[in-house]
Amino acid sequence: MCVFPLSCVLVVLNVGRLFRYIPTTGRMEGTARDCGRVSSRTERKAQERAKILQQEKQRKTFKLVSQILKKSESERTEEELATLQQCEKMVQELRLRQIRRDALKRKQEEVLDRPDELQRKVKELAAAVRAATYLVVYTGAGISTAASIPDYRGPNGVWTLLQKGRSVSASDLSEAEPTLTHMCIGKLHEEKLVQHVVSQNCDGLHLRSGLPRQALSELHGNMYIEVCTACSPPEECVRLFDVTEQTGLHRHGTGRHCSRCGAELRDTIVHFGERGTLDQPLNWKGAAEAAAKADAILCLGSSLKVLKKYACLWCMNRTPNKRPKLYIVNLQWTPKDDLAALKIHGKCDDVMKLLMEELDIQIPEYDKSKDPIFSLATPLRPEEADSHHRKLIAPPSGRPAIFQGSAEECGRAPVQGGWFGRGCSKGRKKKKPLSLK
Repeated sequence: MCVFPLSCVLVVLNVGRLFRYIPTTGRMEGTARDCGRVSSRTERKAQERAKILQQEKQRKTFKLVSQILKKSESERTEEELATLQQCEKMVQELRLRQIRRDALKRKQEEVLDRPDELQRKVKELAAAVRAATYLVVYTGAGISTAASIPDYRGPNGVWTLLQKGRSVSASDLSEAEPTLTHMCIGKLHEEKLVQHVVSQNCDGLHLRSGLPRQALSELHGNMYIEVCTACSPPEECVRLFDVTEQTGLHRHGTGRHCSRCGAELRDTIVHFGERGTLDQPLNWKGAAEAAAKADAILCLGSSLKVLKKYACLWCMNRTPNKRPKLYIVNLQWTPKDDLAALKIHGKCDDVMKLLMEELDIQIPEYDKSKDPIFSLATPLRPEEADSHHRKLIAPPSGRPAIFQGSAEECGRAPVQGGWFGRGCSKGRKKKKPLSLK
């Protein structure tokens, strides 16, 4: 027990909350436990202060070492060389980081094969297409860039711009039409050289190119289709405008209602962090069955960073020599490059044009009067005329317009970013702290 005389009361007032005054003895007393609390709290604060000072010193050293490493060896002073020797572990970590940054930069670069090399590779691809008994095509955003729809990971891709803090430019999706690649894929299916198409795109251009619904799996949905999940089977409504105006991540109601049961319709888009459960237009069953039958897979315009996670599309339950042969057409690196039988660095339209020449198949032109979306479209009811503000797909000349709201009304608001800019949170990973040792 610690005992203090009353004359020391002025000193004790500073720590009075740890001691008590005993009137009968005129003394202040405190317990050893209270003294221990003061000591532990003081030590804890000292440790926190030391940690902060250590981190500040580490940041300054890190900055200094980074600046020294940017200089050429001939420009470094003796003092700087001594600093590098003292911080050898930090120097190694910084150099490893630079190697990783350079590797990532190379993966993001777009590479084009030389014309002669491209021609040689396309001949090899044509031979593989002819030899395949069951060819499945996987498509990504790269096949739609020719239709002025931005991709995701390219130099001007949606995520690339968002990561740099830049805004995504407005895109009028109603004016997008199937590209040469879309039309080639449709023709190859017609010629029975392609059996199934698995697409990550939500732009609906495969459907509009004339590809049959049963031969198509739109894994991430279709921007022109809204469904009623309360009906059995689900009621599907195809529109001539982007139905995702009011929807987003975990928020799929479009504001319109089912004409059969009155329940709210929902879009079909599958955002990051969501699991697609709709039968159509996702058609996961068709995709999995096609992958199981495939002896060749052709990937067009996809980084495969998402598709690689779907094990059922790659027959990963088989031994490597029994999996389908993989052919990739993409300007950038993909995580499946090392497994590919052939990798072509080229634009999808250029490669497909050469491929069709090698196969001696004429490429059909897109004919708006034959676009299936106009025959599939469900008219809006009169009370739904103001339910959207998106521009309509203009009907071909000579075809009666389907009531989808007022075109003048829909043209007021530009589509800023569209569905392809939503649900994106590509935060950078935190860097590991460097050690001064």
